[in-house]
Amino acid sequence: MIKRIAKLLVYVAILLQANKVYSQAMGAACINVDLKEKVGTMDPVWAWFGYDEPNYTYMKDGKKLLSEIAELSPVPVYVRTHSLLVTGDAKAALKWGSTNAYTEDARGNPIYNWAIIDSIFDTYIKRGMKPLAQIGFMPEALSTNPTPYRHYWKPGDPYSDIITGWAYPPKDYNKWRELVYQWVKHSIERYGQKEVESWYWEVWNEPNGFYWKASMEEFFKLYDYAADGVKRALPTAKIGGINIAATGEKSGIEWTTKFVEHCINGTNYATGKKGSPMDALLFHAKGSPRLTNGIVRMNMSPQMRDIEAGFKIAAAYPQTKNLPLIIGESDPEGCAACGMATNPENAYRNGTLYSSYTAATFARKYMLADQYDVNFLGAVSWSFEFEDQPWFYGFRDLATNGVDKPVLNVFRMFGKMSGDRVKVTGNRMYPLKTVVDSSIRGAKTEIGGLAAKASKSAAVMVWNYHDEDRQGPAEAVNVSISGVPAKSAKLNIYLIDDENSNSYEVWKKMGSPQSPSAAQISELEKAGKLKCVQTKNIAIKSNKAQVQLNLKRQAVALVALAW
Repeated sequence: MIKRIAKLLVYVAILLQANKVYSQAMGAACINVDLKEKVGTMDPVWAWFGYDEPNYTYMKDGKKLLSEIAELSPVPVYVRTHSLLVTGDAKAALKWGSTNAYTEDARGNPIYNWAIIDSIFDTYIKRGMKPLAQIGFMPEALSTNPTPYRHYWKPGDPYSDIITGWAYPPKDYNKWRELVYQWVKHSIERYGQKEVESWYWEVWNEPNGFYWKASMEEFFKLYDYAADGVKRALPTAKIGGINIAATGEKSGIEWTTKFVEHCINGTNYATGKKGSPMDALLFHAKGSPRLTNGIVRMNMSPQMRDIEAGFKIAAAYPQTKNLPLIIGESDPEGCAACGMATNPENAYRNGTLYSSYTAATFARKYMLADQYDVNFLGAVSWSFEFEDQPWFYGFRDLATNGVDKPVLNVFRMFGKMSGDRVKVTGNRMYPLKTVVDSSIRGAKTEIGGLAAKASKSAAVMVWNYHDEDRQGPAEAVNVSISGVPAKSAKLNIYLIDDENSNSYEVWKKMGSPQSPSAAQISELEKAGKLKCVQTKNIAIKSNKAQVQLNLKRQAVALVALAW
């Protein structure tokens, strides 16, 4: 009897294996997760956000979105924004912000006013967030070429119109250093030394692009004086650079390499000593969507190549190999304020193409960090919100008029993943090299996964993605999770697609109102939250959980187990 049962079990196992092989051969999507095979830690590299317009921070929808971002993350979120030292009246506008932190009296004596910066940083600190404090841009009174200063750029205008007097070097580097010193000193007085020690400071933005109207050496001088001011106020403060544009291209590689070498061996312009402080290395990474025959076609390859180039440079020097690496902006393309009306290639932003792209690219960021064995700390999604703008205008944002867009729900999913990253394989997952070289453009969509295991839980993110913005029918996906140390578990499945966790589709069904009623806004807010589509207890057999999903094209699911 025992022998017959044993033979029967062997036969059943053969049938199951044969069925698995047959299913894979027929193209059925399979995601296999091994909870016992750790590949890295599930570091919250996604918990970093940024935006151009600092004055949105303390406005109604800005505060609401920051609260939601803080709530979705189990760790403090870092926030980066431009224009914290720009002169002006603190009125927000697209790609513009000001704090009036520095002016001068008639005799040229500095006048410091921290009120607006305080209101920005207070908003973060009250929510348990941390500034990635950008030292820039140039105050009007310090600029070597201050006129014109305020710009009035709008979507559709040449991007270069934003470059005015704030992009120039200081006329007095000692005053520039003192400004930075006073800012850091004030921050310590207001928030305490321990709090400020947990921040990161960085100088300027994309000096190899539009944002810096001087030479490379002049930028190094700007950096040295700013870093000296930071360290004089707080020797334990963390400062870095270079937040270069197009890291993977010739200019980006040259600037980043020379910056690293300057910080290691160069003569410090501010102190005359060897080298300059570098507590983190920062660089940018952007994709490149295009409109082809009326269809948006994403391209994550340039973004991945930028990241790979930054990691390679860091890995090439003993002084930077273990340094914290921050992708200061990591996005599908470059201009958050360029809406789809003026830039139709940006029509991906409101719907599920953006959310599925985000899932697929963050998985590759982890893979690249593993490949180059670097200290990957964070990737800033340059995507926030735009106050008092048309509903679903197609900005690169996480919410519109206080209503969350589908992409924000991917970050809510990330917030439910912790512990160790574990091995994931799939018969429809594109190899890393293919994604870096040519994005995801094959005959079939990618059905890929990212998984993490904590002490008594596990989570698997699964997506159905392709570069072309087309919808498609649901596909069956078999998610097999081995190594579950329990006999039963609670299963929750969260889903983002055209019917779930998607305020944009609900808004369109309303008739795309630009003045929705209070009832409609309430419905949109509810639709914008992450939706759990299934909750049940499941049996774990031989330490393996089997979960069946049906994923439409551009859908993202999170399979969460707790035992």
